[in-house]
Amino acid sequence: MTITRLFIAGLFAASAAAPFAAATPSSTTELTAAPGACESLAALTLPDTTITAAVAVAAGPFQPGVARGRGGTPPTVPAFCRVSAVTKPQVRFEVWLPTTWNGRFEGVGNGGTAGVIPYPAMIAALNRGNAVAGTDTGHVNNPDIQFDATWGLGHPELIADYAYRSTHVTAENGKAITKAFYERPAAHSYFVGCSKGGQQAMIQAQRYPRDYDGIIAGDPANNHVRFYAGAHLWYALATLKDPDSYIPPGKLPVLTNAVNAACDTIDGIADGVIDDPRTCKFDPAVLTCQANQDPDSCFTSKQVAAIKAIWSGPRNSKGDLVYPGLMPGAEAAPGGWASWVTGTKPFSSTHWFAQDGFFKNTVFENPNWDFKTFDFDRDLALALKKAGPDYDAVNPDLRKFVSHGGKLLVYHGWNDPDISPLNTIAYYNQVKRFGAKHGEERISRTDKFFRLFMVPGMLHCSGGPGPDQFDALTALENWVEKGVAPERIVASHRTNGAVDRTRPLCAYPKAAKWNGTGSTDEAANFSCVKP
Repeated sequence: MTITRLFIAGLFAASAAAPFAAATPSSTTELTAAPGACESLAALTLPDTTITAAVAVAAGPFQPGVARGRGGTPPTVPAFCRVSAVTKPQVRFEVWLPTTWNGRFEGVGNGGTAGVIPYPAMIAALNRGNAVAGTDTGHVNNPDIQFDATWGLGHPELIADYAYRSTHVTAENGKAITKAFYERPAAHSYFVGCSKGGQQAMIQAQRYPRDYDGIIAGDPANNHVRFYAGAHLWYALATLKDPDSYIPPGKLPVLTNAVNAACDTIDGIADGVIDDPRTCKFDPAVLTCQANQDPDSCFTSKQVAAIKAIWSGPRNSKGDLVYPGLMPGAEAAPGGWASWVTGTKPFSSTHWFAQDGFFKNTVFENPNWDFKTFDFDRDLALALKKAGPDYDAVNPDLRKFVSHGGKLLVYHGWNDPDISPLNTIAYYNQVKRFGAKHGEERISRTDKFFRLFMVPGMLHCSGGPGPDQFDALTALENWVEKGVAPERIVASHRTNGAVDRTRPLCAYPKAAKWNGTGSTDEAANFSCVKP
């Protein structure tokens, strides 16, 4: 599948909730709002904030506004109060308050460069019975520019809102509006996000540890500056700096098929999914074209070098790894490398990172900057100094979040073609090392507040050959509200809407292992074991 501009806007707007299977929320005390309570919120006074509308919405089909790339029948929602507001300078947000409320408040994350309120994720939260808040992070994107960042040029206040501030003020205001509507505060609060939303989730845990009781961070872009340099920009340099290095998307099945032939059964099961791609030592050099070979069935030496570079990640002149590479497998899957690495053709709309707005508009403040001039010593240091303090969420010190009783649930697709899963594992290990260094008396054992779930075969936030639909939020609710820490979460894979495989996702470093009997398509036949 090729991600078009319209589809990608819809995908990322929904990314906060995309992997989650339908679920019945764990039990809470339900409250019913008083008649007329919604309209009265228009008069509510909040710091630096103007409420622009407070309107009761009847139960039934509901289309909240412009939903780019999302056609078909509007989703059905319960009756709720829709509050629209803006916080200075221009952080637009909405809070949706179900008439019958379960006592929970949920903040939802964005994707890409945001610029739109994440309505699909808000609908998912509302249908769980949650009060929910979402923001556009303080700007509106130009719909004609893929992953637009032109709004940040010369506007440090908008960059700050997008990078870290907007979700915090939305949480504060959303909770205040919720309390005013139901005449009591939320019993529990949660934040859910993937991709950019995963970075927002990490920002919340590190900068604003008291905003939420539980946080879900999916495929997080938390190591933001190194990610944009060592992933987005690196893929472009590896395939486009020398035009002969470009990998046509039509060749991707050659790579994926060869990887699966070499590594699929390492985990003991032939299912098209490599459970832990770190165990796959496949060398793409074996696919180098030989004399008189069909060029569509092999790769040139320069294309092989590009594949190796993308899998390994870039290094600076000292040999230090800038950012880890992608994992082998699923390159040809719909939503895989054709959507993130190769595009449909060189410099196509899906090859958006080749003209990356982050470096042009935020780092160099030069719309004519040429990505091919990037230097991983000089320019990375500049980017880290200039943008890192705003964008990066890499602080392993979560003591304030822990002291608040916070719980952090992180997941990442092993075959994410955008954000390396190895970066997320590295952050998890950094938090563990920080805890060990500071002792049990200063920070709880990491697994008491931080659980990581790696998802075999999943692409970026969803999709791929592996089971990618799972209900992480109910697992988090049970952890926060009942003290039941998640050891495994059952994920499912669907083909044409029908479930054809289930597998357990295991708390890292454990992984699912087939018990040796029963169907390998049923989660009940797997155990979580340490590798």
